[in-house]
Amino acid sequence: MTHRERFRRVVTREKADRAVFDLAGCPQTLIDYSETREALKVLLGFSGEDKSGFPVDERILKHFDIDTRIVGGMPTPQTIHNRTEGEIRYDSYGIGYKFINGHYEIYSNPLKGATIDEMNAYPLPEADRVDRTLIRSWGERAKYLHENTDYAIIAEHPVLGVFEIGCWLFSFDDYLYRLAAEPELVHAFSRRILDYQKKVIEIYYSELGPWIDCTSSGDDFGMQTGTFMSVTMFNECIAPYFSERIAHTKKYTSAFYEHHTCGSVYSLIPSLIKCGVEILNPIQPRAHMMEPERLKNDYGSVITFWGGIDTQDLLPRRSAETVEEEVKRILAIMGTEGYILSPAHCIQQDVPAENIAAIYRGAMKFYAQ
Repeated sequence: MTHRERFRRVVTREKADRAVFDLAGCPQTLIDYSETREALKVLLGFSGEDKSGFPVDERILKHFDIDTRIVGGMPTPQTIHNRTEGEIRYDSYGIGYKFINGHYEIYSNPLKGATIDEMNAYPLPEADRVDRTLIRSWGERAKYLHENTDYAIIAEHPVLGVFEIGCWLFSFDDYLYRLAAEPELVHAFSRRILDYQKKVIEIYYSELGPWIDCTSSGDDFGMQTGTFMSVTMFNECIAPYFSERIAHTKKYTSAFYEHHTCGSVYSLIPSLIKCGVEILNPIQPRAHMMEPERLKNDYGSVITFWGGIDTQDLLPRRSAETVEEEVKRILAIMGTEGYILSPAHCIQQDVPAENIAAIYRGAMKFYAQ
C-alpha cells in the first residue's frame, strides 16, 4: 500500500494496513526549534545538509516511514502596517509582536475598543496584492511531489480563521465580549475577513488544488476545560463564515479538509462536521472530554482524528519507554480506520529527541506484534 493510498483509505475510514504516520506534515505537527531537529538528526545518525526543502530533514521522515509531506504557506501581502519599532514587530494586520522565550508573542491589539465604524475603516490586507509568483512556485512543487512521490501531499492553509484573527486584532477579552454583546460588529468583521479569505483561496487553490490530498486550516475554539463560547454562539457567529470558507475551498480542490483547533472542543464536533470538516486535529488528550476512547466511540465513524500524542506532559516529561507504551495504547484504541498518528501539537524545545523517536518506534513495534 502506498503512502497516498493509505492516507485516503484511513481518512475515508476504510481498512488500511496501519494508521497514517505524520511528522511535520501540517503546520501543527512541526518541530519548532532547530536545536531539537538537529538533536533528532544526530540521534538517528544523520549528518550533513538536507536539501529537500521540508521543515524536517527528509532522511528523518523516511526513517520513520512518514506518510505526509507539506507544501504551501500563508501568502499574506505587505500592508501599511508592516514595520518594526524597537522590540515590537507589526504584521500585515497591524498586530504587534514581541520576541519572548523563542517565539513572537502578541503584544498589542490595534482594534481593541474599536467601534464598528472604526473597524470598517481599518485597513486589512488586500488579496490582489498576494505574491502570485510565490503561490505558483508552491503549485509547481505540489505537482512535482504528486507526480514523483507516493506521499500524501498536505497544503498549509493560506489564510487565518475568522475567530482567531478577531481575537488577535481586538484582544481575546475584547472580542469575546463583542461575541456576547455586539454580535453585529462580529458579523461585519467576519464578513470582511471572509471576503479576503475567498479571494486568496481562489488564487491559492487554483495553483495547488489539483495536486494535493488534504489541506489544513486552523482556528482555536477551545481551552483546556471547554470552548471559548457556547455551541449556540458558535453556530450563530462563527459557523456561517467557516462553512462558506470550506465550501469555497472545495470549488478548487477535491482534497480532504482538515481543521486544527486546540483544547476541549468535544461539544463542537457535530457543528464542525456540519461545516464540512473531514479531519479534526488534534486529539489533545489532556483536555476535557478529549480522551481518545470517547472520541473514537462517539465520532469515530463520521470523522477522522489526527494527533493524540500528548505534548503537554508525556513528550516533555516522561521516559521514551513510557511514550512507546502510550503510543501502543492509543493505536489499540483508534485502530487503522480514521486515525493519523502524530504529536498533539508542534514539538517544543523541552521535548527530548529520544521521545520523538519513541512515537514512531512504538508504532512500529505495535504493528510488528
